Amino acid sequence: MEERLILVSNDDGMHASGIEALIETVRPFGKVLVVAPAEGQSGMSHAITIKVPVRVHKVRNEDEPDVARYICSGTPVDCIKLAISRLANRKPDLIVSGINHGGNSSASIVYSGTMAAAMEGCVNGIPSIGFSLLDISREADFSAVKEIAREIIERVLSEPLPEGVCLNVNVPQVPISEIKGIKICRQTKGFWIEEFEKRTDPNRKDYYWLTGLFQNLEPDATDTDEWALNNDYVSIVPVKIDLTSYDTMKKIKSWETEMVNSLQKSKYL
Repeated sequence: MEERLILVSNDDGMHASGIEALIETVRPFGKVLVVAPAEGQSGMSHAITIKVPVRVHKVRNEDEPDVARYICSGTPVDCIKLAISRLANRKPDLIVSGINHGGNSSASIVYSGTMAAAMEGCVNGIPSIGFSLLDISREADFSAVKEIAREIIERVLSEPLPEGVCLNVNVPQVPISEIKGIKICRQTKGFWIEEFEKRTDPNRKDYYWLTGLFQNLEPDATDTDEWALNNDYVSIVPVKIDLTSYDTMKKIKSWETEMVNSLQKSKYL
């Protein structure tokens, strides 16, 4: 039986300590292919590079015969696309992204490069997981995430996820002994209140620096990722790449006939 191929990426860049922790975590599961951005790409969401060439170079490390590393000039999604299209000798069995320095719960998934990499795996029919730790420091302790990630990866490999679904895993910033458990939950309804702080550079030119505050629209709900993390639980949210609102389709189905009739009366159709 052919050894599994595990593809690893992130949005914090190849030199982030989080990706090193994730590589160490997945090495027992098979051969490891790492394709990560050259520098931090946080907040890039599902962006791809189309106006300039994407460049990649292999990092040589004789101490890692089971790990192939490539640094990519592009976004996290570029990394996944390039890996699947050019760098992997076959379709990966699993894609893992992270471990992100900072959380990706609730609406943050919309902006997250970490989760975009996992969702690109979904697009290509590959089981995918994004891992994040609620600690933005460079010296973050990833030991709890590594243990939890092993458990989740084992289950995903033995019990495949439904097609078009990946996992968004967030871990609270507490020692593993203080984690109360794991919650399979839903994404919290919330949004970022974004403010642009106006500043002036030395040349007296104005510029703006993005700041923000997260607004939880359902602080009392106990089945959400925000509640789980605020109460020292690991949150696991199954995420779909199909963004269709099927309930709304049924509600506005009548528009088809109504709009055609209106356009015909106006002689546009």
